Amino acid sequence: MTTVEICVSDVPTALVAEAAGADRLELCADLGQGGTTPSLGTVQVALGTLRRVDVRVMVRPRGGDFRVSGIEEQVMLADIAAIRGLPNPHGLAVGVVVGAVTDAGGLDLAVLRRLIEAAGPLPVTVHKAFDEVGDQLRAIEELVDLGADAVLTSGGAPSALAGAPRIAALRQRAGDRLRVIAGGGIRSHNVRQVLAATGAREVHLRAPVPRDGREATDGNEVRRVVDATRAEA
Repeated sequence: MTTVEICVSDVPTALVAEAAGADRLELCADLGQGGTTPSLGTVQVALGTLRRVDVRVMVRPRGGDFRVSGIEEQVMLADIAAIRGLPNPHGLAVGVVVGAVTDAGGLDLAVLRRLIEAAGPLPVTVHKAFDEVGDQLRAIEELVDLGADAVLTSGGAPSALAGAPRIAALRQRAGDRLRVIAGGGIRSHNVRQVLAATGAREVHLRAPVPRDGREATDGNEVRRVVDATRAEA
């Protein structure tokens, strides 16, 4: 069965996505900046309110590029420690989402190693900073060695559909050692095409809809995506 992960920005949108059938949520702030760390209050209330879905919490102190300074790393380590300490009354599967690259166009292995070690038992997904890496096949091996759980990628292309051949190659390289999540421009009208072209078993998307002057999650679109993936199976 295909896992559908929905990117959400607050507790109300998380509840909408859960009710619409999402399997996992990525909880972020500042979606316009590609996602940053949500407040601890948001995470705590989400964990206390959601009942079924897995939750991945973005740990990214700012928008912009994916270089991580020493101070920013300290902030990320502190955020991971705080997330680990939050109550999880419903026993949801909780993890974190991180990323770091170097000026040379590779993964920042030293930073990622420390972040993954700090996460302890929490599964770690590496976000689309991965798409800035030049040698992605090598980077898959590096993430396996670091102990990452998953990587989110469009194959370095503007969308998952455009990057489908690369995503398929990354999945083949990763095998069952690292989960490869296809993300980028996925919607209900193309999700089955993405799955067929990539062989992916997990997809990541936003389902935005304007509401009351702000962005909300379109529960109907989430449901259409979920239904399309179930039909594909």
